[in-house]
Amino acid sequence: MTKLLFVLMGFLSAIPCRLKADEGMWLLPLIRTLNMDTMHSLGLRLDAEEIYSINNNSLKDAIVIFGGGCTGEIVSDEGLLFTNYHCGFDAIQNHSTLERNYLKDGFWAGTRKDELPNENLSVTFLIRIEDVSDMIMSQVSDTLDENDRSLKIAILSDSLSQAAIEGTHYNADVEPLFGGNVYYLFVYEVYRDVRYVGSPPSSIGKFGYDTDNWTWPRHTGDFSVFRVYSGPDGKPARYNENNIPLKPKHFLPVSLADRKIDDFAMVLGYPGTTKRYMTSYEIRELMEITNPNRIKIRGLRLEILKKDMLADDKVNIQYASKYYTSSNYWKYSLGENEGLRKHHVLQRREQEEKEFMQWVEADSQRMTKYGEALDMISDVVDKRGGFKHALQYTYEGFFTAAELFAMANHSIGLYNALSDFTQDKALINALSALLKKRFDDFMLEYNPGTDMKVIPEIMKLYKSNVPSEFIPDIYDHIRVKYKNNYTDFTRDLFEKSIFADRAKFEAFIKNPTREILEKDLVFKTVQSANVIYRKTYYGSYALNSEFERGHRLYIAGLQEKDPDRLFYPDANFTMRLSYGTIQNYEPRDAVLYDYYTTLTGLMEKENPDNPEFLVPQRLKELYEKRDFGEYGNNNEMPVCFITNNDITGGNSGSPVMDGDGNLIGLAFDGNWEALSSSIDFEPAVQRCICVDIRYVLFIIDKFAEASHLIKELKIIR
Repeated sequence: MTKLLFVLMGFLSAIPCRLKADEGMWLLPLIRTLNMDTMHSLGLRLDAEEIYSINNNSLKDAIVIFGGGCTGEIVSDEGLLFTNYHCGFDAIQNHSTLERNYLKDGFWAGTRKDELPNENLSVTFLIRIEDVSDMIMSQVSDTLDENDRSLKIAILSDSLSQAAIEGTHYNADVEPLFGGNVYYLFVYEVYRDVRYVGSPPSSIGKFGYDTDNWTWPRHTGDFSVFRVYSGPDGKPARYNENNIPLKPKHFLPVSLADRKIDDFAMVLGYPGTTKRYMTSYEIRELMEITNPNRIKIRGLRLEILKKDMLADDKVNIQYASKYYTSSNYWKYSLGENEGLRKHHVLQRREQEEKEFMQWVEADSQRMTKYGEALDMISDVVDKRGGFKHALQYTYEGFFTAAELFAMANHSIGLYNALSDFTQDKALINALSALLKKRFDDFMLEYNPGTDMKVIPEIMKLYKSNVPSEFIPDIYDHIRVKYKNNYTDFTRDLFEKSIFADRAKFEAFIKNPTREILEKDLVFKTVQSANVIYRKTYYGSYALNSEFERGHRLYIAGLQEKDPDRLFYPDANFTMRLSYGTIQNYEPRDAVLYDYYTTLTGLMEKENPDNPEFLVPQRLKELYEKRDFGEYGNNNEMPVCFITNNDITGGNSGSPVMDGDGNLIGLAFDGNWEALSSSIDFEPAVQRCICVDIRYVLFIIDKFAEASHLIKELKIIR
C-alpha cells in the first residue's frame, strides 16, 4: 500500500461529517478508493477506469496543459481544442494588427489552411502517474541535514524521471506532495504544433473586462478554439505544412441538455497552486506584505496603461495581454485580502496551531519530532520579511513594470560573455542572436511613450516604499545629476540608450562590447537594480531549508494528530479532479445569486459609453429575433453557470463535465466572495464560474457562422 494511500484510507468514514464532498483537488490514481462512492451518490455514471486509465483510453486523454498556465480539452477526433479566451489571448493578440484586428473583430478559419500557427505554443498530455514515495523516502531520514536531503531527493527524482522516459519521446517530473512527505512521478507527451482556429471578438470573449472579473453574475463568452497537429506518423512534431490533425486517444462529447440545481459537475484540469496548509505566520505576511505591494505597484502602472490603451488602438493591441495578465492578479490580491479578513482565516489558523501545539506538548516523542516545526516557520517568516518586501518591489518595479529595464536585463548574459578573460566567440554570437530576437519581439508589443510615463512613477514609488538599505545606487546618480527629477532622468534614458533606439541597438549587436553597455544609462540602472535583487533573493533563499523542514514536519504532524480528517495534497499544476454540483449561493444578507445567467442579462449590462460592456450588433440582432437555434432554452440563451467545484488558477479552460463525461461548460473564473480559497476552502460561498457550452456553440454556429466546426463535434442532444 502506498504511503499516500495509507494516510488517506483511514479517513473514508469521515467524509460525510468532516468535509464537503466538493472540497479537494484529487489525484487521479486514488479516486477509485477515495472518491467514487461519493461521486456516484452525486450523479456520476462512469467508473474510475473511464476517468483515469493507463492501459485504456479515458477522460484524462482528452485533457491538456494549454501553453504554460491553462487547461484545454480535445473535442473532436481531428484534434479540435477548446480553452478559455483569456488562455488563448496571447496567440490572438500576436496575430492581430490594425488591419486584421482579431481582438476587436474575432477570427474564424474557414478551412484548415486558414488555421494560424503559433511558434511558442504547445499542449501537453498526461501519460501516467506513479507513486514513487517509497523509492525516495527510503533513502532519506528526518535526521538528515535539510540541504543534503533536498540534494539527495533531487538526484533520486532526476534518476527516476530519466528511467521512466528512456527510449521514448516523453517528458517526466517527480513532484513533492504534502510538503515533501510524498512523491509522485508524472509522465507527459508534448505537442508543439497548435494552430489558432477561432475566437469571438473581445466584446464577447472578455465582456465585462476588469469590472466583472472575479465576480458573479457573469455574461462572458470566455472561450477560444485551437487545433493540435501531429507529424504524419501521429507523433509530436514542430510546425510543418505536411503535419496532420491529431487523432486523439479520446475526445469529449458535448451535451446540449439543460442544467439545473444539484446536477453533478466534474472538473478535470491543472490547478496551479493552493496553500491549504499555510500557517498564520505566512498568512499575515501575505496580507501585510505580498498583496499590498502587488496592489500598489500594479495599480499605479495599470492606471497609466489603461489611459494609453483607450486613446490608441495600436497601443491597445500591443498591451492587451500585458494589461490583462497584470490586472488579473492585482484584483485577485484585493479580493484575497478581503476574503481572508471576512472569513477570519488568520484567527482560525492561529487556533488550529494552538491546538496542534497542545497535542505536541502532551507527548515527549511528539515534542521531539514536531516541537520545533511551527517555531521554524515563524522564525523564517520573521527574518525574511524585509528581504521579501524589497525583492518584490525590485522584481515588479524594475523588471516587470519598467519594460525598458526588463528588456535590458536580458543583455546581462552577453555582457558577462564579453569579459576580456573568457571571451568565447561562438557563445557571444549565439547570445547576440538571442538578444536580437528578444529585442525584435519586444518592440512589436512596446510603446515607448507609455513606458516613459511608467518609469518615473515606478521609480518614485520604489524610493518612497523601500528601506534605504535596499535602495539601488542609481538613485544617488539621480539625486546628484538630476536633482531627484525622475522625469528628466527618464528622458535621458530614452534619448541616449541603445535599448530605446532600434538603429543604435542594431549597430551595437553587430559589434557588441562591454564598454558600450557599461556607458549605457539603462544598462547601468539594470546593473544597479540587480545588485539589490541578488541581495534580497539570496537573503530570502538562505532561509528556505529551515522553512521547508518546518513545513514538512508540520503537515506530517497534522496528519498524525487528526487521523479522522481527510487530507488531500495542495495543487501544484498536476492533473487533478474536483467534483461537486451546480448550485446557487447567498453572498450576503438578503442576496441570493441564481446558478445561471442568460443573454438577456448581457443585454441589460450593455453600455455604449463603456468599452468593457459593448455588445456586437450581430449579437443584438440574434437576440432580438430569438434566433438561438438548438442551443437556446425556453426562448432564452444560457450564457454562464456556477458549480461548487474546488478550482484555482490553472483550471482556466478546464472542461466541466456531467455524470457521463460529456462537456457542459468551460471553467474560467472564481468568485469574489471566495478569493481566499487557495488558502482556505469556503463551501458556503465558493463557486466555479463556467461558460455554458451551449453559448459557446451558439457563438460559433449562429454568431460566427462557422458551422463547419460544429459538424466536427459529437453532440449529445
